[in-house]
Amino acid sequence: MKNTRTFFITGVSSGFGRAIANAALHAGHRVVGTVRSEQAAAEFKTQAGPEAHVKLLDVTQFDAVAPLAAAVEAEHGPVDVVINNAGYGHEGILEESSLDEMRRQFDVNVFGAVAVMKAFLPFMRQRRRGHIVNITSMGGYITMPGISYYCGSKFALEGISETLAQEVKGLGIAVTAVAPGSFRTDWAGRSMVRSARSIHDYDSLFDPIRQSRVDKSGKQLGDPDKAAAAILALVDMPQPPQHLLLGSDALGLVRAKLDAMQASLTRHEALTRSTDIA
Repeated sequence: MKNTRTFFITGVSSGFGRAIANAALHAGHRVVGTVRSEQAAAEFKTQAGPEAHVKLLDVTQFDAVAPLAAAVEAEHGPVDVVINNAGYGHEGILEESSLDEMRRQFDVNVFGAVAVMKAFLPFMRQRRRGHIVNITSMGGYITMPGISYYCGSKFALEGISETLAQEVKGLGIAVTAVAPGSFRTDWAGRSMVRSARSIHDYDSLFDPIRQSRVDKSGKQLGDPDKAAAAILALVDMPQPPQHLLLGSDALGLVRAKLDAMQASLTRHEALTRSTDIA
């Protein structure tokens, strides 16, 4: 088939990963997906079809990533599109959340994604082609109380993605950070890790936010299958953007954040300029 590609997608057991894999397979592409358990691997193989291949990988096992990438390239040929989808959300007031929880959040959402990028970049650089898509979040632009570790990880991945895009643009490799808004995945449900409450001073601020998130889980505006279609359209672009928002809620919230930032920059411009050497 013309323009058939090989996709490497982390975290295909559910959510965006499964939706993207299904869309790519339906379009005639080959997919190599990663999961963390034998049971998830068996389910993916059964449901996905002959052009779907599955590998066991925990992206926090950093030393295992590069050998796996080399094995995939050897077994299935050149990987055209790498999609870093594996990740999860941590919810908790910063003062109540342990540093170990923060390390785990960054290990999965940031260091795991970077390990995958570094593993495939030598192959893409040698071929002078490829596209890396990092699934971030509107939480990489905006914040709200109770998800500081999650937002921090997604801000980090946004910045890393943009910097890498500049580094590899001249080598024929594209990098796009895709930031979804609220979608009907398990992010706010079984996939979310929640720190226990312990400090009553935060009750009036955070308890309604936590309850609202639980109540809205499964009722979000975004459709994962439509997100997958958008990502297939993205990788077909001859000049893909470095950043792409998905969802009207993300668009509205990020635009409001940018407007507020612009107003703040203007309001404090004199103080900002006051530090220059005269």
